[in-house]
Amino acid sequence: MLRNRIDSGTIPGILVYDKNEPIGWCAVEPRENYPRLEKSRSLKPIDDLRVWSIACFYIAKDHRRQRVSTRLVEAAVAFAKKKGAKLIEGYPTVYKNKGLPDSWVWTGLYSTFKRAGFKEVLRRSKSRPIMRYSLDKKHR
Repeated sequence: MLRNRIDSGTIPGILVYDKNEPIGWCAVEPRENYPRLEKSRSLKPIDDLRVWSIACFYIAKDHRRQRVSTRLVEAAVAFAKKKGAKLIEGYPTVYKNKGLPDSWVWTGLYSTFKRAGFKEVLRRSKSRPIMRYSLDKKHR
């Protein structure tokens, strides 16, 4: 399915490399390409503005906890801007327990988005805020 999307010209995300080795991936596309977000009670749209979404991450095990995800968020913002985005959303996990398994934070961490300049705009769930980064002065 992913191969078909790529073959059709869709770019479903970006990669980060360490030298020639891919070490991380971030899914970033217009929000309408993520129909599950529309059906989510906690992540449904908050307004009718056109946004891009940073939906998930994968970081190779040996490169976790080295701020690779922050670099991916920054690169995703730059990529979306290049494609004409004005507003970018992220849906990170907020947790208090430091022992949370990596597999539970595939949407990123609150601190990662905060470090990259995102602001929390709404929280319908204790653990899943909607955060935004505006490239348009009127939405800052």
